[in-house]
Amino acid sequence: MLRLVGILVTVLFAIACAVLIWPQFFQLETTFPIAQMVASRALLLAGLLGIILLALLLMLAKPLRGFAASILIVAVIGAAATVAIGALRGPGTGSLPEKTDTALRVLTWNTQGAAVPAEDIAGVIREQRADVVALPETSEEVGEQIAIMMREAGTPMWVHHVNIRPDVPNGPQAWQTTILISTELGDYSVIESSRDGSSNTGSVPSAVAMPVDGNGPTIVAVHAVAPREEAMPRWRSDLAWIADQCPEGDFILAGDFNATLDHMASFGVDGGDMGRCRDVASRTGNGMAGTWPADVPALAGAPIDHIMASDNWTPTGSTVLRDAGGSDHRPLVAQLEPATS
Repeated sequence: MLRLVGILVTVLFAIACAVLIWPQFFQLETTFPIAQMVASRALLLAGLLGIILLALLLMLAKPLRGFAASILIVAVIGAAATVAIGALRGPGTGSLPEKTDTALRVLTWNTQGAAVPAEDIAGVIREQRADVVALPETSEEVGEQIAIMMREAGTPMWVHHVNIRPDVPNGPQAWQTTILISTELGDYSVIESSRDGSSNTGSVPSAVAMPVDGNGPTIVAVHAVAPREEAMPRWRSDLAWIADQCPEGDFILAGDFNATLDHMASFGVDGGDMGRCRDVASRTGNGMAGTWPADVPALAGAPIDHIMASDNWTPTGSTVLRDAGGSDHRPLVAQLEPATS
């Protein structure tokens, strides 16, 4: 009887490992609570290592040796698979390549409302030489302050902004998203459907900015709702909307997706991760570097902030900055070069 129970537990453990290591195979990556459990692969690896240690200890007891050995084998395979996936996506690199004359630098940073002062944000933009900046949870007033500082520093930027509830005075800054775009990229305008909410993410706003003269990438500053249990349908709807923003053409998506690459498995088209856009961090060795929460080591966090680009662009580097400046999200910076045909 005990042997049968041991076999059953081992089978159930193997199934649980398979679901958590590759949930998209079972189409469970956007299902509660699997979506939450797979957000940090480092924590999953830590759990498997703990089970390996426990199984080794149980093997000291002769009656449990067979059961412990079977659990050990499953856990070792699961840990090896988790490490392999992490290695493919990249554990994180420290710096960007030298910026060339043709390069485009993109920065995204969920500033958690007023948690990061405007002068600190402007300092990071200058230091990283960013051309495009997506700032979820940043007010228009802060964006204007940053733009003034950038102009005084000799690198002027246009400010674009969406407020999902402009009728509410002093509403939470989570209802706002700001984009700054270098004037060297030309004039941009946020499309009306982003402003009036007729086509947007549901609870917190994204912003779609298009070049006025039609030359240059469409830039989407992304903010999806967090996948809390009660918000799962809205979260899935937000991810579907974000994927729709990258059809064929010239597009850059940047912001707080509140989703990892595992969650995006069903939203990619023709090799893309969201629509036809491809994640830059995982293609430049940073796919496992967590951006949230900022108070834990990057490898223990969840990589939920992303910069993605259509195949008009070739990613040449990315980095997750260590200093979150008081926010609960770390900034992510990527460098893109125009793709050569």
